Amino acid sequence: MTNRERAMNILHYQPADRFPAVHFGYWSELLEEWAGQGKISKELAESVADGNEADRELDRIIGWDFDWCRTVGPRNGLFPSFEYKVLETLPDGTQRVQNELGLIERVKPGVASIPSEDDYVLKDREAFETLYKPKMLYAPERIDLEYYKHFNETRPMDVPVGLALGSVLGDIRNMVSVVGMSYLIYDEDEELFADIVDTYAEMQYQCVKAVLETGAKFDFAHYWEDICFKNGPLLSPDIFEELCAKHYKKRNDLCRQYGIDIISLDCDGVTEKLLPTWFENGVNTMFPIEVGVWGDQFEAARGRFGKGMLGVGGMDKTAFRKDKAAVDAEIERMKRLASLGGFLPCPDHRIMPGSSFELVQYYAEEIKRIKV
Repeated sequence: MTNRERAMNILHYQPADRFPAVHFGYWSELLEEWAGQGKISKELAESVADGNEADRELDRIIGWDFDWCRTVGPRNGLFPSFEYKVLETLPDGTQRVQNELGLIERVKPGVASIPSEDDYVLKDREAFETLYKPKMLYAPERIDLEYYKHFNETRPMDVPVGLALGSVLGDIRNMVSVVGMSYLIYDEDEELFADIVDTYAEMQYQCVKAVLETGAKFDFAHYWEDICFKNGPLLSPDIFEELCAKHYKKRNDLCRQYGIDIISLDCDGVTEKLLPTWFENGVNTMFPIEVGVWGDQFEAARGRFGKGMLGVGGMDKTAFRKDKAAVDAEIERMKRLASLGGFLPCPDHRIMPGSSFELVQYYAEEIKRIKV
């Protein structure tokens, strides 16, 4: 069997000869560490990106079968984006920059973590109508029609490939920050935030529709929607339902019309309170199911929603920074989750600095031994 067949069979509760070894990429700092240790070349470390040839070469070296985030999609963000520009350099070298989304951040030299959010441009209706709305509208230039017309002839057939559906709210949160989103939701103009969400979602729907109308075939569809943290959602679940449910349903119904019935969504943090909105409107695959300080979520979700709730992820990646016993414990837990069916074990986010190359190799090989 191919890894594409293995993955799709397992997520459809069909027989497979073994589990595929699935991952979700790496922190760039980890790849630099491994290059410094002589485990991989510096050139390879600098070239890896989700699903590209360097990623697949590293898969072969480690023993992975594929990266779940092998997706392709249209230009479904701000188009054109804002110009990235430095606004100010502070005495300690920190730069205040306006990024491509119009968010103003503080970027510290030598620090690789998420920049501090300092300010934002999208504060009122005037900014939306004049600066953002023109960048949120559908245009044919967003779709490389020739690429998708020949997609079925050129795409790899040995691994699953997904259609990137975009983001209903996560992208907008990135444009304005959590603080800015909170203010906009409760702005005096009660319709403004809904207009922003509706405008952006309609553009993304039109992008998905244009791609699917070319005849391009995909194994699954995938959202990026980081809208939760370690204590739960970043906004009221009721407001999320009101703003977003109709857009998930519209996009997911379209995917199913074109034969895509595996629809996954990447959201970090504690997602429990948003799962009903996603599941009831067509999202059926949790990813990456972060373990974090709050523990495993997939069994509870399966118990709540039944066999229609699928999962990819759930393996506590911090075990790679510990020892073989910790990795063995995670493999045993993955066996338990795998026994539920409709679940693919995968590290619960990008593998972090300090992870042992040998332990990652060991895990990848052992996962393939789990009986389906």
